[in-house]
Amino acid sequence: MPSPKSGQFRTACLTAASLVAFAANSVLCRLALGSASIDAASFSTIRLLSGAVVLMLLTRLGGRRTLENQGSWRSAAALALYAITFSYAYVLLGTGTGALILFGAVQATMIIAGLVSGERPTAVEWLGLLIAVAGLVYLVLPGVSSPSPSGAVLMTAAGISWGIYSLRGRGADNPVRITTGNFIRSVPLVLAVSLVMLPLLHLSPEGVLIAAISGGVASGLGYVVWYTALRGVTATLAATVQLAVPLLAAAGGVLFLSETVSARLILSGLAILGGVGLAIMGRTGSS
Repeated sequence: MPSPKSGQFRTACLTAASLVAFAANSVLCRLALGSASIDAASFSTIRLLSGAVVLMLLTRLGGRRTLENQGSWRSAAALALYAITFSYAYVLLGTGTGALILFGAVQATMIIAGLVSGERPTAVEWLGLLIAVAGLVYLVLPGVSSPSPSGAVLMTAAGISWGIYSLRGRGADNPVRITTGNFIRSVPLVLAVSLVMLPLLHLSPEGVLIAAISGGVASGLGYVVWYTALRGVTATLAATVQLAVPLLAAAGGVLFLSETVSARLILSGLAILGGVGLAIMGRTGSS
């Protein structure tokens, strides 16, 4: 029988692996689109198709033969919109900046959804939220080192879409099967966008490979590992450790893409991540 320490070590390893996978999506997307080795629509289609194939194989290996009742078209639409806007945003944004805007938009969406549903934040949560919003506003303010406005809008849309997708999936009995069904449903939706954007089609072996790795490994396997890790951590801890994703993405951009980190990105990152962390601690203290 495994000891508690071995179980904790396994959970820690799974959590770390999933966070690296999530950050890798930003690095891989920027790597492919920044070098123009593939167009954004094709990247999205190959990414979700690869993720669907890997998830379907894993689900079949787990003994589930049918997936027709898993997932929903609404969740699939949110997933597809996230993937499309995420890809087009990374044509215009650096890795760390994109990940930070994405993370901020996801967390803001989930907090706003809580307010709409009747949740009443504590004073500490409000303070954290205001600090995070101020950091996000500072990041996108016009200036020499400000990100592309179009890219920021697209990544914000990606974050809102991912936030909606996450909210719709909360409390799922079998998140892996639900995710598999959503990925399968999302493929025709992103394929339709690729058909509309067919005049801009551009594929290279390198771009296709990167998109497949992003979908099959960083997305498909990454989600399975994450859901497995969630069994050993609290919801608050899960939310807290995700603060590392933008930092890992920024580090990946520096290491693998030779990107620079501006003072604006550092200051806004501290405000956004610190504010979200403060809000999470405020929620924990009031529960």
